[in-house]
Amino acid sequence: MATKTPSLALTPYQVNRYSRHIIMPQVGSVGQRKLIDAKVLMVGAGGLGSPISIYLTLAGVGTVGLVDFDDVDVTNLQRQILHFNDDIGRPKVDSAVETLKAYNPDTNVNVHEEPISSINAMEIMKDYDIIVNGADNFPTRYLVNDAAYLLGKPLVDGSILLFDGQATTYLPGNGCYRCLFPTPPPPGEVPSCAEAGVLGMLPGMIGTIQATEVVKLILGVGDSLSGRLLLVDALSMEFRTVKLRRNPDCPLCGDNPTVTELIDYIAFCGGAPLTG
Repeated sequence: MATKTPSLALTPYQVNRYSRHIIMPQVGSVGQRKLIDAKVLMVGAGGLGSPISIYLTLAGVGTVGLVDFDDVDVTNLQRQILHFNDDIGRPKVDSAVETLKAYNPDTNVNVHEEPISSINAMEIMKDYDIIVNGADNFPTRYLVNDAAYLLGKPLVDGSILLFDGQATTYLPGNGCYRCLFPTPPPPGEVPSCAEAGVLGMLPGMIGTIQATEVVKLILGVGDSLSGRLLLVDALSMEFRTVKLRRNPDCPLCGDNPTVTELIDYIAFCGGAPLTG
């Protein structure tokens, strides 16, 4: 990812607050200013979105966008650290803004309290530098992947279920989610977290990895997970990577793409087509 030239100098307060970053040779004052200038969109303010948005806010990322339209439910509290017991029944984005501002009042939190869809995805995503996918359903995963690719945006992707998690980064021109999964599984074949469960700590593990990927992309340092899929088995505590390659036959990013605009992703994933 090409990094931007940072704008304003750090204030004395920022130098003190981010001093543990600034003394790192990979970050420094220039890198911290890049973080402050960055705009990152988080799709989902739940299990993965919680640790990702918290750590990006603590790191000093200047603008964090949140896309979510759910309310906080008591079942969320086992893993979604953005929300607290008193938030039950509140919109997740309201709870999230309050929590993130408590961590770092200087971070600008943009709220998109609506379902992301083929109608609004491009408009929501266009002004952000990096897109982070924390969605827990296939229609949204394919939608976010396709929109990010069509907009030329890096996509940091993650997913969790039971004791298992995975994470990767898709950079424009170097593969996409459809290269790995050209078509979704049949409806009902892969259970959701609500159906099968998920270890409460697992979103923290995968989400922290995703947040680290975002920061490296902003700083332009290290090796991202682009071209690699990180698989985490928390039950055996084993981490392994699988090489990913751009598929020349990919319907989205291949040599002869057939997906050139956003589609009806609910119908694509086996649900009832959208009407109206």
